[in-house]
Amino acid sequence: MQARVGDKLTVKGRNQGDKDRHGEVIRVDGADGAPPYLVRWHDGHESMFFPSSGTLVEHHAARPA
Repeated sequence: MQARVGDKLTVKGRNQGDKDRHGEVIRVDGADGAPPYLVRWHDGHESMFFPSSGTLVEHHAARPA
């Protein structure tokens, strides 16, 4: 998986009834967009995140130069 600052992440619930988690990548520590990522989750907390299966990334549009 590769991500950039500003990309949105969705982590799908693993069990029936689990809610999806949503966050925004605020820092990329891996080379060339690789994990780990510092993510600000929608509940306001921040954590280092290593994506696994069930993680979707929505890339934000690049700003024109």
